[in-house]
Amino acid sequence: MVKVAGGALLASITIDRDSSKTISTQICAAIRKMIFSGALSAGERLPSSRTLAMELNVSRTTINYVFERLAEEGLIDSRTGSGSFVCETLSTHLSRLPAPSTEMLAQRRKHLRLSRCIAHSIDQFGVRIPHEKRAFTTGTPAFDAFPLAQWSRLVARHYREKRDRVMGYGDPEGFAPLRRAIANHLRGNRGLSCEPEQVFIVSGAQQAFNLACSVLLDPGDKVWFENPGAIGARNSFKAHGMDLVPVPIDEDGLIVEAGLRQAPYFRLAFVTPSHQQPIGVTMSLARRIELLQAAERSDAWILEDDYDGEFRYRSSPLPTLQSLDTAERVIYVGTFSKSLFPALRLGYFVVPPILVDTFRKVSGAFLQGAPSNLQAVLADFMDEGHFATHIRRMCKIYAERHDTLIEASGARLGGLLDVMPTETGFHTVGRLAPGFAELAVSRAAGEQGISVSPVGRYCIEPIALQGLVLGFSTIRSPEIRAGVEALARVLEGLRA
Repeated sequence: MVKVAGGALLASITIDRDSSKTISTQICAAIRKMIFSGALSAGERLPSSRTLAMELNVSRTTINYVFERLAEEGLIDSRTGSGSFVCETLSTHLSRLPAPSTEMLAQRRKHLRLSRCIAHSIDQFGVRIPHEKRAFTTGTPAFDAFPLAQWSRLVARHYREKRDRVMGYGDPEGFAPLRRAIANHLRGNRGLSCEPEQVFIVSGAQQAFNLACSVLLDPGDKVWFENPGAIGARNSFKAHGMDLVPVPIDEDGLIVEAGLRQAPYFRLAFVTPSHQQPIGVTMSLARRIELLQAAERSDAWILEDDYDGEFRYRSSPLPTLQSLDTAERVIYVGTFSKSLFPALRLGYFVVPPILVDTFRKVSGAFLQGAPSNLQAVLADFMDEGHFATHIRRMCKIYAERHDTLIEASGARLGGLLDVMPTETGFHTVGRLAPGFAELAVSRAAGEQGISVSPVGRYCIEPIALQGLVLGFSTIRSPEIRAGVEALARVLEGLRA
């Protein structure tokens, strides 16, 4: 007599064998969906593991794992000698979860309740541009030149440390040897006057911006912000409900007089004095002193974002704002995303002595600390001299790639795009010739595999400049020349 296989028919389950998801995960998700949708009712028997394995053409071990996982989730009951059944209690619980209609969901999306700060600013955040390795991606260092062998050796060393150090919670203020290494580096290379206790380690510069907003500002406070200016910082201030005052810039940086005309009593000024983001000018010494004086009169703070000031090619850098600050008003922010690599997710900020106790308490109360094992690796990377060697090497590489961009654009983009030289960082700006619209150029270039950001993306209020932000750090010189040629074709096509 033929033995009859019982249980529900689950032939509708489809398996994508090319998917990144495991087969067991796909089957689990399918059965789970059937249970919650009512396609499998409470108490209904599932086919045996042998039967379902044959029907889906998978191993019986896979099905056994699926059943064990669903049983752990409380969705099925496995009864020895009887089989597996949809849990009986689900009929009671699922009946209490009314399925909203399509119209109800549409109304909820339309009237979704968000915080006032986010609801007011979310439509202004814009779409993030992918950081892909192509011409002319911005904000990404040269991965091909990073000393990965040395870094891997240090990582392997630290993963042989005690497990509580590798796997446990780190110091919320930061790993002490890394704070010392950063303070030593800043004193020698950037001219800062700081001690290790003033240095706080965070998970990227963005967290430093968010902390500054949370600790020092109230919603509605007026913040001077460079126009155009850094998008990530701008989004942080918007999300915290700040009243951003767009202050124009010129060849000397932020125009302090314009800021005073708009908001003489501001609470904070955000600036990128070493390499203005995105225009690329360096704030003059006179303008730096003027800004410090304005902050003193207004009893305001200054947030100095030195995101790529490590990379100076041909001239000595001007003193940082923090090194000129005698009134303890400047908070200095740095990041290793640009000097090393973004996936490291380590940044830091240096507070004046007057704020050390405040940020120590805040860090202890709200932060769990960046990964201590990565901080330990980075501390050794700096202490052993690899960081300084890397910075020197990258300055030469970026200078070469910058010169390639200037040379190639001068030869091929004349009358189309005037690319401005820079002495710092790894991006610059090209001014479009009259008749071009930067957004149209950016879209057309993207269709040809070229990343160029319109200057307008960085603006709170429109400015006269029609231009493109061009990164030159990510790719090598031959690819830069090819990118210039492709961009020239795009511009010529639009002009025609």
